[in-house]
Amino acid sequence: MSQDYEQFIDQVKKKTAIDLSQYKEAQMKRRLESLRNKKGFDQFLPFFQAMTKDKDLFNEFLERMTINVSEFYRNGRRWDVLETKILPRLLQERKKLKLWSAACSTGEEPYTLAMIMSKFMPLTQVSILATDLDRAILERAKLGLYTERSLKEVPKDILTAYFEKDPMGYKVRDEVKRTVQFKQQNLLADRFDDQYDLIVCRNVMIYFTEEAKHELYLKFSKALRPGGVLFVGSTEQIFNPSLYDFESEDTFFYKKIK
Repeated sequence: MSQDYEQFIDQVKKKTAIDLSQYKEAQMKRRLESLRNKKGFDQFLPFFQAMTKDKDLFNEFLERMTINVSEFYRNGRRWDVLETKILPRLLQERKKLKLWSAACSTGEEPYTLAMIMSKFMPLTQVSILATDLDRAILERAKLGLYTERSLKEVPKDILTAYFEKDPMGYKVRDEVKRTVQFKQQNLLADRFDDQYDLIVCRNVMIYFTEEAKHELYLKFSKALRPGGVLFVGSTEQIFNPSLYDFESEDTFFYKKIK
């Protein structure tokens, strides 16, 4: 690691509590270098100093370092498993579920969860916490406006029931938006609430180092009640689930066993 990038990581951590050393270096450095160069800097430290004085530049840095690729019902078969197997079991154990969409990006994931929950209960009884590191992304999520590309996996009946056509694309209806509370959160640094029934955290772990992943799985395990479930992305299989008091309930669904 170059000294310039190492000092940049150190300064960013002091200012924001974001620890870039917990992300895979090659991927993160390449993305940040492209932003740095675009802004006319050839070293990281002057780029950091500029960031501390320019809020828009700082927000652009946050957007570049977080991965905001999402869509509704992404990997649809997994959502089918959630609807037909995981949620019915959880709802047998508890009438009201404590739900969290972690690293929620532009909001497709928590809104998908709300729409699936609407098959089991009125939306007025659904409450979902959705968190992300990037404030600008959370503002976009709250708006609930999406292009057709994000909606290609949405079942037709859901599209009709829960979206309104808009000149810019499709807008999530207010009754769905009201189910989700968006909040800024640093997964690696912040403490988590507990007694969750379901935590959805998909397609984020792949950007973290093995050490950071290990810490995060431990934190997620502590945040779940016994019997609660962690739902991960299709490239994020946990190879030693028992290390975290998990067992596989289905592919990419891990049940807390203690």
